[in-house]
Amino acid sequence: MAGIDHAPPPFFKRGPAPLALLTFYLAVSLALFVVDLRMQSLGLLRQTVALIVDPVQRVAQTPGSLVDHAVAYLRGLHDLREDNNRLKQAQLLTAPNLQRLEHLEAENERLRRLMAVKDREKASGQVAQIMYTARDPFSRRVVIDKGQQSGIVAGQPAIDEAGIVGQVTRVFPFSSEITLITDKDQAVPVQVVRSGLRSVVFGLGNGQLELRYIPANADVQIGDLLVTSGLDGIFLPGFPVAKVTGIERDNAFAFARISALPLAGVENFGEIMVLSPRAELPPPPPEAPGRRANTGAPRKPGGK
Repeated sequence: MAGIDHAPPPFFKRGPAPLALLTFYLAVSLALFVVDLRMQSLGLLRQTVALIVDPVQRVAQTPGSLVDHAVAYLRGLHDLREDNNRLKQAQLLTAPNLQRLEHLEAENERLRRLMAVKDREKASGQVAQIMYTARDPFSRRVVIDKGQQSGIVAGQPAIDEAGIVGQVTRVFPFSSEITLITDKDQAVPVQVVRSGLRSVVFGLGNGQLELRYIPANADVQIGDLLVTSGLDGIFLPGFPVAKVTGIERDNAFAFARISALPLAGVENFGEIMVLSPRAELPPPPPEAPGRRANTGAPRKPGGK
């Protein structure tokens, strides 16, 4: 029996051996390297190859670039949000004194003529975040993230960077409810900066205000600024409240119908400042001794 030949049939033999091919390619590579080094003749070929490969490199680098841009964008967005919050808090902290500047300038001329002027109360408070609105659709109230644990008490006024927002009406351990000045049950004593006229502004429940009990011939004009008068003992005087937007005078009625729009962002969510309660008024001075009324019967002349 003839031996079996394990050599592959001639049909599967293709080309030279792998070692020969490796030697050939190495020789060609060395030759090209030497020619390019000596004669600089492959510059055009390199530029062509670079032009062809450049789009492939850009596509390959795209995922990494997108990740880098996304990380940079998110980091910048976070930094911007923090800067915005810091600026808002700084604006709220400085708002109490800045808002009353126009009112103080209007009173400056009158105050100069006074011999004795009492110092104004200093405005202070704490910044709170509005979390959500009250569930009652017929009221204008918001809930903030500060409550009894932060020293909040009912009656404290709330402002933003533009003016009066509302007043604290209910206090819980970790939250508080603020009734906005646009609520139909809220009233704020105000004063017209231009003329000094005092009145009370009421909320209408639809985002607007109404200045009531003003005579039809009163000196009120469209565009007049209304600020707190401070007569209620709750709001410090001089905080902006609203601006007059409409006046209707009818001789058949004793009072004019005056509408106004609030200056504060009462319908916007954000941060507000809850002002500290006003200092209590000093008690009346005690009655001087010896000034009691004489209720006894008058003595007759010459009587003992």
